[in-house]
Amino acid sequence: MHPTPALKASSALLLTCGALGTFHLGFLFPAFWWLVLVHLGCLFELRRLPTARAAFYVGLAIGLGVFGPQMGFLWEIFKGAAIPLWLVLALFYAAFLLLLNRVESRWGTFRAGLLMPVLWCGIEYLRSEVWWLRFAWFTAGECLPPESTPRVLHRLGIYGLGFGLAWAAGQGATWVFATRRKDRMRAGLGFLAACIGFAALALWPLPRSDRDIPKTIQVAGLQLEFPSLPDILAGLDALIRSHPEAELLMLSEYSLEEPPPKALKAWCRRNGKWLVVGGKQPIGSGDSDGLGSTPSASSHTNAAVVGQVAAGNGLRWPRSGAPKERFHNTAFVISPNGAVVFQQAKSRPIQFFADGEPAPSQAVWDSPWGKLGIAICYDASYRQVMDPLIRLGATGLLIPTMDVEHWGEHEHRLNARMAVIRASEYRVPIFRVASSGISQLINPNGRETVTAPFPGPGHALAGPLTLAGSAPSVPLDAWLAPACTAATAAVILWLAIASRRKSQISDTAQDSRPDLPALDSSL
Repeated sequence: MHPTPALKASSALLLTCGALGTFHLGFLFPAFWWLVLVHLGCLFELRRLPTARAAFYVGLAIGLGVFGPQMGFLWEIFKGAAIPLWLVLALFYAAFLLLLNRVESRWGTFRAGLLMPVLWCGIEYLRSEVWWLRFAWFTAGECLPPESTPRVLHRLGIYGLGFGLAWAAGQGATWVFATRRKDRMRAGLGFLAACIGFAALALWPLPRSDRDIPKTIQVAGLQLEFPSLPDILAGLDALIRSHPEAELLMLSEYSLEEPPPKALKAWCRRNGKWLVVGGKQPIGSGDSDGLGSTPSASSHTNAAVVGQVAAGNGLRWPRSGAPKERFHNTAFVISPNGAVVFQQAKSRPIQFFADGEPAPSQAVWDSPWGKLGIAICYDASYRQVMDPLIRLGATGLLIPTMDVEHWGEHEHRLNARMAVIRASEYRVPIFRVASSGISQLINPNGRETVTAPFPGPGHALAGPLTLAGSAPSVPLDAWLAPACTAATAAVILWLAIASRRKSQISDTAQDSRPDLPALDSSL
C-alpha cells in the first residue's frame, strides 16, 4: 500500500476549478471533447484530499457545478424545488470522490487507479438506470460526439465508453503526478494500453451482414404542441400536400387527449397513410389493449388536464386532493384502413409529473417494412428501456416526444442528444418528432440527416428512413455496467467491514492500555 501525500488546499482548489471548467468546455464544444479526460483526471487527483469528509464536500461542490448550470431549465419547471434535485444528483459525485479517497487511503495509488473505472461506471449506471430518481444525462461518454466515434460507441456503449475514459484518465493522471518511479511506469503503460484500445475500436471495421436487404420508409413528421383535433387534421393535410411521397407520418407525444378518435382514423383511411400519434389510454376503460378503442368518460377528464398542461409546465404536478388519473401515455399506430393496429405505452414516466403509469410490457411493431421499436420521449434516455426493443429485433426506432417550448432550447438540445447516442449505440436509424423541436431523422452512424428547428410548432421534416439490414445487437456495457455497479457495492461493503474491524482493534487496544500500569506495579 502506497498512498500518495495529501493535497494542499491550493492544489485542491485548482483541481476543483479544473474539473468544472473542463467538463463544461468538453460538453458544450465538440472540438474539445478530449477535455473530459482532464475532468476525470482532476477527480482522480482529488482522491488525495486529507479526509473523507473533505472528499465528500468537494465532490458535492463539483456535482453542483456540473449539474446546476447545465440544468438551469429545472428552475423554470420546478422553481425552488430544483435545488434539492441538483443536490441529489451532486451526491453521486460526492459518493464517487469519497469512495476513491477511502480506496487510496486503505489500498494505495495502484489499486485506486485500477478501481477508478469500476467505481465511475458503477456509480454512473446506478444514477442513470437503477434507482427510482434515475437520470441518464451528463455521463462522461456524452462528451464525445457520437457521430465521430460510432464504432467505439456501438461496441462499448455509453457506460462502457465512460469506463474506458475513466481508466485512461486515472492512468494518465498517475503518470503525470505520481512521485514513485514504479507507479509512473505502470500508469504510463496503462494509459498507452487505453489509447491503443480506443484506436483499435475506432478503426476496426464492423462486420457486415447481407442476409436481409434493408428496406426504406418515406417518413414525415409535424411539430404540434397540444393541438386541437381540427389543428391536427389541417396539419396532416398540409403535410401530405408538401410531402406526398411519405408513407408513414408521425406526430408528437400527447398530441391527443384520448385514444385516436374516429375522425383521425377516417383521415388515415381516406388518405391511405400510416400514422403514429401520441395520446392517452385510460386504464380501466374496458379496452385493455387499446385496439379499436373509443373515447370514454375518462377521456373528457383528460381533456381538462391537457388544458392545464398547455397553460402550464407541459406536464402538471399532481395536486393534493385532486383525483388521481390512471392512464398510459401511449403511442398509437393507425393503419391506412383506419384501425389502431399497435400501441406502446411509455415505460419511464417523468418523475413528479402526471405522466401516466409505466408500461406493463414492451413489444415491437411488425410493420410492413420490418420490425420497428417505439419509445416515448424520456424512454430514449434509458438503456434499460431501449435494450429490450433491440433484443426483440427492432431494426429502426420511432420516438414521439413532447418538449414544451418554454423549457428552453438547451433542454431541447440535451434531450435530442440522447437520440443521437442511441442510434450510434445500436446502429439503427431513428425518427424522432418533438412537439416544438428539435425533431430528427438520424442514420445508424449517429448523424442527423434531417432536422426541424426549435422553436418550431408547425415545422415539418421528411426523408427516407432506411432500416438496418439485420437484427442489431446491444453494446458490451449491457453486462459491464451492471457488473461495475455490483462491484462498487462490494467495495463499499469491504471498506465498511475493514473500517469496523479497524475501529474494534483500536477500541480493544485502548481498553487494554489502562491495565498495563497496574500490571507493572504489581510486578
